[in-house]
Amino acid sequence: MLPEHVVSDQFIARFQKHPLVILAPGRINLIGEHTDYNNGFVMPAAVDKYFAFAVKPNGTDQFNIFSVDYNSSVSFQMDGLVPGNQWINYLMGVVDGFRTRGVHIAGVDCVFSGNIPEGAGMSSSAALCCGFGFALNEIFQAGLSRLDLAHVAQRAEHLFAGVKCGIMDQYASLFGEQDSALLLDCRNLSHEYLRIDFGAYRILLIDTKVKHALGSSAYNERRTACETGVRELQKMNPNVQSLRDVSLDQLEKIRAQLPDDVFVKCRFVISEIARTQQAAQVLKSGNMQAFGQLMYETHWGLSRDYEVSCEESDFLVSHAHQFTQDVLGARQMGGGFGGCVIHLINESCIEKYSSQVRAKYVATFKKEPGFYSVSFTKGVHTL
Repeated sequence: MLPEHVVSDQFIARFQKHPLVILAPGRINLIGEHTDYNNGFVMPAAVDKYFAFAVKPNGTDQFNIFSVDYNSSVSFQMDGLVPGNQWINYLMGVVDGFRTRGVHIAGVDCVFSGNIPEGAGMSSSAALCCGFGFALNEIFQAGLSRLDLAHVAQRAEHLFAGVKCGIMDQYASLFGEQDSALLLDCRNLSHEYLRIDFGAYRILLIDTKVKHALGSSAYNERRTACETGVRELQKMNPNVQSLRDVSLDQLEKIRAQLPDDVFVKCRFVISEIARTQQAAQVLKSGNMQAFGQLMYETHWGLSRDYEVSCEESDFLVSHAHQFTQDVLGARQMGGGFGGCVIHLINESCIEKYSSQVRAKYVATFKKEPGFYSVSFTKGVHTL
């Protein structure tokens, strides 16, 4: 049964009234990794893995929330919201975001459920926050824009879940369009829709089932390397604000002033920003082969230069590269150290290829990978 039917039925059974139903999609990122915090470009898309919410105001100050997937019910009031360590934190954070903006909302009854694979890098937490925020905005006619809601959702993750995420995930969940990706400029938060016809090809995600430690020192070290490069570049040109403002030639001029590791990390980011813009152009022209090649380039840059890949991701990409007639491109998706490898693959080959990869992966790593075929869909909306 689809999540929207599950939550509607459960809501009626629990609260004896008919709810408003909201769908909030997860997201993938086609290309543009570690560019967001360098004011670069990313290319996310909302996908057909999503949370469904059934919501109705209850005339009180109390929020009564039931998670079908966790089979767990929690109630809380707007005053005295305190972050804990469970799923309800995200929703409390959203409520607190409305409150701190001085926007009037009141208590609701809510049932939610989803089919976004947990830990697969499809931003289930962003979908959860965006969907609930959108529901409150609709029910109480709060008047927040989609960009406002993205900031509310991001703040909820920062302050109530302890995750210092960028805004790409929330932006994609709220601004997604059917059959389109977003070319998002992280410097000014403007976007362009890229309507994509993949033809005979589809997006297949293969989950390594390796859990990354994104909050660990490795992620912070890479951000620090980028900031170190920018500080040196500012000595040459004070107008430089981020690696977005820098060409490879300019970086080369200060190579002697930079540790080798910092130079290589900055070179990857500058190249990836340019590669993402190039990817937008080849997608507009319908050149899937060229786009696939850019995916491979990104992966090996992430692996060899930025050093955020892992043995399992490299294995999957190397395997894909042996079948380039069917698998046009593959790369690690997300911050790194595990998660999913995104593939651009001929639809007719998905079943056979998945079976072959599963057997080799299990034999090599003694763990079962996950397989998810996704399509692009519209952002958060009411049914």
